[in-house]
Amino acid sequence: MMKEKIKNLAAALKEEVIQNRRHLHANPELSYQEYNTAKFVREKLEEIGITGIEQKAETGWTACIEGKNPHKKVIALRADMDALPIIEANEVSYKSKNPGVMHACGHDAHTASLLGAAKILHQVKDLFEGTVKLIFQPGEEVAPGGASLMIQDKVLENPRPNGIIGQHVMPFIPVGKVGFRQGIYMASADELYITVKGKGGHGAMPETLIDPVLIASHLIVALQQVVSRAASPKVPSVLSFGRVEALGATNVIPNEVKIQGTFRTLDEPWRAKAHQKMLQIAHGLVEGMGGEVDFEIRKGYPFLKNDPALTAKAKDAAIEYLGPDNVVDLDIWMAAEDFAYYSQVVDGCFYRLGTRNEAKGIVSGVHTPTFDIDEDALEIGAGLMAWLAVAELEKS
Repeated sequence: MMKEKIKNLAAALKEEVIQNRRHLHANPELSYQEYNTAKFVREKLEEIGITGIEQKAETGWTACIEGKNPHKKVIALRADMDALPIIEANEVSYKSKNPGVMHACGHDAHTASLLGAAKILHQVKDLFEGTVKLIFQPGEEVAPGGASLMIQDKVLENPRPNGIIGQHVMPFIPVGKVGFRQGIYMASADELYITVKGKGGHGAMPETLIDPVLIASHLIVALQQVVSRAASPKVPSVLSFGRVEALGATNVIPNEVKIQGTFRTLDEPWRAKAHQKMLQIAHGLVEGMGGEVDFEIRKGYPFLKNDPALTAKAKDAAIEYLGPDNVVDLDIWMAAEDFAYYSQVVDGCFYRLGTRNEAKGIVSGVHTPTFDIDEDALEIGAGLMAWLAVAELEKS
């Protein structure tokens, strides 16, 4: 039985997948700089015996594993490879060797899992019909998003997949479980860069100045009404500012204040409307208080929508593989993912792999210096990806 064969292969490969993940974790590389990571991935694919490996977007790879009747249906599996500019605080044998760079979002686990799934699929390729397309992409963490560059480089062509499946670690789900959600799942993400310009000078003579600090303070508060009063309560939206830079002193008012933030939502028409609303508020308020404003909106990833049919089939297959108690339903998540670009082109399913283990103290969220995973999740990470691909091909 195919399911049991895949489970047995995943169990046999567990230590290899763990060691691959540890190697990647110890040698992280930032977005679009994944040269050694890409080299490692290609070497592992060649060791498996996979041929026809194609370079995409400079540090990305794609390759196909063909079963019987390879043109019948194509399903793609995707992993991302980049790390984050974070100083790791974990004291583990596989701690990052690259100062200031850390796999704090689990991309090491994603890549190791897909390498494991590739090895499993290569060993059972005579037992399924269709083709599995492997996608290892760079730059998920930084705009414009490696997925968009891979698509521009024709990763979804020759052959074009009928659907694509992506897996991401989730530190809020216990190890042993996975999560799915049909329909809209993750938010779009835009970066906001604002410069409020005034006239600086001595803090004891405010009447002679145009205080950009005061104006910026009003602006930050005023922009919140974009969400609280302009957005429909039925459409989740987030507007947050994480950086305010006013390089004055206790008695010095600076000439300008820089503000950086993010806007996220789950509706494209409202997203465009919100952009215009923010610009209108900013120019009206700042100029009304005597200042000037530069407001740049860097449009980021679109919202991520899981195809209902593909996701329903994947969830059913996961239940068959893990049992109903180990498959949970996910809520909307206001973080963003460049997997959304793939889901705009072909049917997509982006699901979560539980990695939390409170007994082991593995509880930190992603993008933190203490993030880590329970490596028992990697057996599921590799095996389930392989099983979902085969199950989707079999149900074609």
